[in-house]
Amino acid sequence: MFKKIFVGCMMALCTLTASAQFEGGKSYLNLSSSSLSLSYSKNDKLRFDIGATAGVFVVDDWMFYAQAEYTHKRLTYDRLNSVGRKVHQDELLFGVGGRYYIEQNGIYLGLAAQYAHHEQSYDNFYLTPEIGYAFFINQYLTIEPAVYYQMSLNDFSDASTVGFKLGVGFYF
Repeated sequence: MFKKIFVGCMMALCTLTASAQFEGGKSYLNLSSSSLSLSYSKNDKLRFDIGATAGVFVVDDWMFYAQAEYTHKRLTYDRLNSVGRKVHQDELLFGVGGRYYIEQNGIYLGLAAQYAHHEQSYDNFYLTPEIGYAFFINQYLTIEPAVYYQMSLNDFSDASTVGFKLGVGFYF
């Protein structure tokens, strides 16, 4: 009986602590990467990226953010250049988006609009839905795994990517 009451109180306390961080007016910073090769695109053989996100909660549970990301890719073997060497590609990505946090459990649903400039002087636009989880280590710091689908609006079948990313967030 005591064990059930203790576990119930601890769960309630964790929920209250997490929900306090999703209040309107709070700010957010995040560094993330999907460099664990846990993404798939028809064009990519290898992908390394790192990104930063900064946001603000405009009302409780709703955050709007801006992001920047650098990506280095090695393209698949069927996308070789004219000399027959592997082609590398760098990309700078900028975007804006929003997230809705479910206070009871820390799950969030997000959607971003992104613009990417590629090294070979062509541009791409993406629409990126994601679902993730904000796991609070302490009152301010989180580990945030997320699954995303980066849908290319220019070349849907070849340039779209599905993947997993891991981030460290700071709520203040």
